[in-house]
Formats: sequence, C-alpha cells, structure tokens
Amino acid sequence: MNDGRAVRPNPNEKLVRVFDTEQESEALVVHGLLESSGIDSDITSLDAQQDILPGVGGTVILVREGDADQARRVIDEYRQAPGADETAEIDISGIQED
Repeated sequence: MNDGRAVRPNPNEKLVRVFDTEQESEALVVHGLLESSGIDSDITSLDAQQDILPGVGGTVILVREGDADQARRVIDEYRQAPGADETAEIDISGIQED
C-alpha cells in the first residue's frame, strides 16, 4: 500500500516522543532507521527564538503510541550494535600511486 511516499502518522492519533536530539542529522538517521523497520514517524523541530532562549531547541521524533515500544527497541538495538558510533578505517598503505 505504501507507494514510496513518506507516510506520516495521523495527527488525530496519540503520538509519543521516542527520541530527541540537538542534531537534526542524528534525527534524520533515526527517522530513516524507524522507517526501514516499518514504523511511521514524524520529525518535529523544537527550535526556540535564539535571541530569547539561546541554545534551547532540538529535534524530536514522534511515533504512534502503539509503535512506541517497538521504536524504542529498534533505537536501542542500533545504539548497542558494534561499531555503530565508529567510522570505518581503510588501510591504504599498500596502494601505489601512479
């Protein structure tokens, strides 16, 4: 039924926060992780006016109440995966330049 377009949760459904961060890029990664697991999610910005509340803000991910436990499990499993927070290192010492 999903024709490739992003499906956002219905605003009339109860949505719960399952993730928050100050980095939008991190929220986009988690959003993609949830979507690839079949969990519809919505990214919401909490940015405040910086001249009034400097440093306040961030991004949260909301999911349907019924999907919240599964979403939290997916996020926790990703955080615990070996190498999830490391970058790949490639040994280029054996590569000869032309």
